[in-house]
Amino acid sequence: MNRRDFITLLGGAAAAWPLAVRAKQAEGMRRIGVLMGYPEGDPQAQANVTALLRGLEDLGWIEGRNVHIDCRWAGGDPDKARAFARELIAMMPGVLVPSTNQVTRILQQETRTIPIVFAFVGDPVGSGFAASLARPGKNITGFANFENSVGGKWLELLKEIAPRTERVGFVFNPDAAPNVGFFHAAEAAAPALGIKLAALAVRDASDIEQDVTAFASAPDGGLVVAPHAVTLGNRKLIIALAARYRLPAIYSDRYFAECGGLASFGNNSADLFRRAATYIDLVLKGANPADLPVQLPTKFELMVNLKTAETLGLAISESFLIRADGVIE
Repeated sequence: MNRRDFITLLGGAAAAWPLAVRAKQAEGMRRIGVLMGYPEGDPQAQANVTALLRGLEDLGWIEGRNVHIDCRWAGGDPDKARAFARELIAMMPGVLVPSTNQVTRILQQETRTIPIVFAFVGDPVGSGFAASLARPGKNITGFANFENSVGGKWLELLKEIAPRTERVGFVFNPDAAPNVGFFHAAEAAAPALGIKLAALAVRDASDIEQDVTAFASAPDGGLVVAPHAVTLGNRKLIIALAARYRLPAIYSDRYFAECGGLASFGNNSADLFRRAATYIDLVLKGANPADLPVQLPTKFELMVNLKTAETLGLAISESFLIRADGVIE
């Protein structure tokens, strides 16, 4: 399927639109608007959209037969995201599907009636998208990516895989509430691990290069990289910097490890998108997003890249390798 053919769905904004309008729309083609916060060329984001489409197909929603899907790629640019949000809303889709907190917030600001089912969004309650996980209470629900406590877990795993690490630079976007939550969780865990934590607050590639370079000027350092459109979109730069300065690093997405990063621990993002199709299906059939509980991830993956470990002079313990879901050699 041509990505440009993901053309928006006419649908009923379930609880908000008149029943007569919804019934009329149900007779014909439905519409879905997908707004991705990542660059269109990002392979992992493409894999996630593919998983979403397959999930929809499994539920009987076939592109060109009974549904039109329109996909837009904001690439981390808020102005572009807002323009795309308005474009999609003007097409009157039955449901909007954003990925990343930035584009979800923009859609929330632009419409209070069209149902929104998000995928791969952090801390939906703290971010103001849902009143609670059990009862979101608005026109928004969906599938969250991480709980804040994972920030401490990343730190523990980094210390285990690189025990000589005494300083850790936590790379995160300070404007994203979930990223701040991850940092605070890591901050709380750091003393017991004998780690001095440094906040590397980044908003673009320039910040990443400048902050990581400055952090690497002292010895015994390592990195934890939080999930955000900025970090995911600049994964090649971050991996290259970690290699250049010989910094052991742990990431939130397996694609980092597959691309040369030392290790990753995170949820299976494609699984979240596949599961999001179930809520899209329910909404298109008339369900109210306010009554659909926000779902948390159920699949987590620990990955380690042995080639990178060898380059850094790290000997990965047998117990770590046994626990790993994937070992890249």
